[in-house]
Parts: sequence; structure tokens; C-alpha cells
Amino acid sequence: MTDTTSSAPQQVDPRAVLAHADKLIDSDQLQAGYDRIAEQITEHMAELNPVIVCIMKGGMYAAVEITKRLSFPLELDYLHVTRYIGNVTRGGELVWQVSPDINLENRHVLLIDDILDEGKTLRAVLDAIQAQGAASIHTAMLLQKLHDRRLPGLQADFLGFEVEDRFVFGGGLDYKGHLRHLPAIYAVAADME
Repeated sequence: MTDTTSSAPQQVDPRAVLAHADKLIDSDQLQAGYDRIAEQITEHMAELNPVIVCIMKGGMYAAVEITKRLSFPLELDYLHVTRYIGNVTRGGELVWQVSPDINLENRHVLLIDDILDEGKTLRAVLDAIQAQGAASIHTAMLLQKLHDRRLPGLQADFLGFEVEDRFVFGGGLDYKGHLRHLPAIYAVAADME
């Protein structure tokens, strides 16, 4: 006989999540945010021939949008480090999956990611790149959450938007593996988190 009282977590339909979500940043605002970030980066890094390192997966949308707005010499690489294995919404232990191929010693490095929340992943990445002997390290974040749980001293150097302390998706951020591709930023309704 089959047990119908499964303890597996109930799957939420991404269409239902989107239908009940609050739009925080529309597509025009999002594009303007990328413009601002690119202008700030150009002002500070145009003469440095930086290595731009995308933090996967969330940072891939921001990295594409930002780098296509830059008109100075740069190299592009990526790393993949995560605290979210599978389609979960709460982070666990840090797992390094891919390190940058480019030697970062004596290079000016710009990390691009989707969001700065508590900063545990970013702190580990900054420490690893600093250990490689980078000449300087800067960070560009599409979003930064407004709360007091962030690790001391962590702040994005180049920032698109500050957002309230809610679970957000779209513009490169996913909800349980879905909705990353949306051209705007949404917050999950409180009753669906």
C-alpha cells in the first residue's frame, strides 16, 4: 500500500508565485540601474584593465548587462560558489564548484553578482581572491538587501538598488530554480515563502 502522507515539501507552482508577487523594480528601472552601475565602474576602473569575475549563477544576468555597457579593455572570467544546492531558498554550507581560470595575482578584480544579502558567500570569495594576490578587488551588485544581518564591513562598491528584506526573484535571481529570466525584480508574497 502507498503512503499518501508524504513528508516531502510541497512544490509551489512558479506561475502562482509570480501571480501573487509584488513588482519592486520594473524593466525600465532595471535597465537604468545597469546604466548607473556601468557609469560608476567606468569612472573608477576604465584605466585598470580589470578582470571582471561573474559569480554564477545569479551574477550572469548582471554581468552580461553591465559588461555590454563598458567600452574599455577588460578580461572576463567566472566562478561558481554556492550555499544553495538544489532548489532551496535557505543557504547551507559553502561549496566551491568552479574557480576563475585567469591568474588574479597583481590584477584589478571586479566581482559582479546579483545580490548582497548577509554576505557569507561574498566574504569567502573576497578572501579567496585576496589570497591570490589581487592588486585590488571591487564589487558590483545589482541589489543589496536592507537589514542588519550583513557581515560587518561588507558593502557593494557599485550598486544598482537597495531592496527591502524579502525573498526576491527576476533579473537573474531565481525562485527555487525558476523565474530567473524575468526582466523585472519581484518579491515573493509573504504567504508563499
